[in-house]
Amino acid sequence: MFSDATTQLVERIADALLDSGRTIAAAESLTCGRLTHALGAGPDTSEWLRGGATVYQTGAKHEVLGVSPGPVVTAKCAEELAAGAARVFGADVAVATTGVGGPGPEEGEPQGTVFIGWCVDGATGSERHRFDGDPVEVLEQATDAALAAVVRVLHD
Repeated sequence: MFSDATTQLVERIADALLDSGRTIAAAESLTCGRLTHALGAGPDTSEWLRGGATVYQTGAKHEVLGVSPGPVVTAKCAEELAAGAARVFGADVAVATTGVGGPGPEEGEPQGTVFIGWCVDGATGSERHRFDGDPVEVLEQATDAALAAVVRVLHD
């Protein structure tokens, strides 16, 4: 179901979380559950995956995870999604995705624009990506980029 690269990223996340005794949660808009699905396929998931929330509509982002009103295809939104997931699920680490899968632009951002946010022990960060391809390819690339971001922040 997932590529070897995706599986390897999840295994690295699992190892790091198991070694540190930490837990993770996900908040997804763009990836619509794909990120949580990938994490859930990892080893010993019940030990480190607290849960995931798919908040596709703008109102759900505000109501469920406490994202501030305003544009949602932003780094700020990605960070607030991650912080909200950490809070709601009681996780030490959280990762979030938001962006424009396509077709076409949204909020002035072109198709393929992706923001990945994270929250680690209350500290947030984010990164912006621009991926090429159709909507499915953008989601696949966004999922792997989010997993890679988690690997990086867990090893910092």
